Formats: sequence, structure tokens, C-alpha cells
Amino acid sequence: MSQRQSWLEGWRLLAALTLSLIALSLWIAAMRQFEVQGVRMVIRFTARSSLLLFCLAFSAAALARLWPNAWTRWQRRNRRNLGLSFAASHAIHAVAIVAYANMDPAGFAEATSAASYIFGGIGYAFIIAMSATSFDRTAALLRPHVWRALHLVGGYYLWFQFMVSFGKRVPAMPLYAAFLIPLLAVMALRLIAMAAHPRGRTAEAG
Repeated sequence: MSQRQSWLEGWRLLAALTLSLIALSLWIAAMRQFEVQGVRMVIRFTARSSLLLFCLAFSAAALARLWPNAWTRWQRRNRRNLGLSFAASHAIHAVAIVAYANMDPAGFAEATSAASYIFGGIGYAFIIAMSATSFDRTAALLRPHVWRALHLVGGYYLWFQFMVSFGKRVPAMPLYAAFLIPLLAVMALRLIAMAAHPRGRTAEAG
């Protein structure tokens, strides 16, 4: 495990995750001959892969503080690339949504609303801004407190958006409640870490 973790770091991790997401998305779409149902399956798949990658990035600092070990140190060390992999997953998600809108305008209109455009657009704006400032040179263009505020507010907004996106499906499909468990666990971890290490609260940003 330690050898695999030492190799799967930094840009190699980002490339491996992104290429895997692209390959799996193409495979899923191909299962339905790249028709509407295949595209919708890709939308669902990337929503779930984005959830997983977001939770890994969002919990990295808290886990490293509460349970320092080889895995959590690796996770904390690679938080930036886990976050960028989340952005890549959601970029594929956006491409699939656009494809769905073009292939089935009536079905897309029925599945969306003005609120989904507004709140989804804000979410993507945060993802773009946070991804763009995840590099040393671009981060240096912002003052430290502005960078921390962007990544802190953006992280909590995305957490809330995931809660709403998956939570609103629970009444019709109760099994969707399972997707809320990692989100609640991540938030609990962050709150526990902040309570245990109050001086390190700013380190939990992003």
C-alpha cells in the first residue's frame, strides 16, 4: 500500500483519476450506443464520482489532524489533486448535461428549473475559481485571506449543493439517503477537528 501511495501522487494521481473517469464515462455511454439513456447514466455516474472525490478532498485536513497515519497523510498531501479530480469529474458531468439537453430538449426541460440553473451555475463558478487558484502562481495573485475565504465558502457551498441535489431525491428514491451519509460524516469530521484544534481552523479551508 505504501509503495502504491508513494507512486500515486501529485500529477500522476490527477492524470490517473481523470483518464479513468473519461474512460468509464465513454464505456457507460457506449453501453447504450451513446443514446439519451447512456448520457443520463453518465450524468448519474459523474454525480456520484464527484461526490466521492469532493468528500476525499473536503475531509483531508480534518482526517489528517484527527487520525494521522499513512493514508490520511497521503490524502492531505494530495488534497489539491483530489480537488482538481473532482473538478474534472464535474466537467465531464457538465458535458453530459449539455449532450442531454441537445439530444432530448423536452426531457431536459422537465428535469430542470430556474433554480437548478442559478444554484448549479453558482456551484460551477466556485469550482472554476477554486480550480484556477489551486496552483501556486495563481494563488499568489490573491491575498491569503481572500484565497482562504474563496476555498472555505466554496467548499461549504458545494457541500450544501450536494446535500440538496441528493437529498431532494430521497422521498421518491429512499436509497439516495445513502449518499447523504458521507456528506454528513465529512461535516462532522470537520467540526470535530475544529473543536479539537481551534487554532488550526483556517487550515481546514478548502
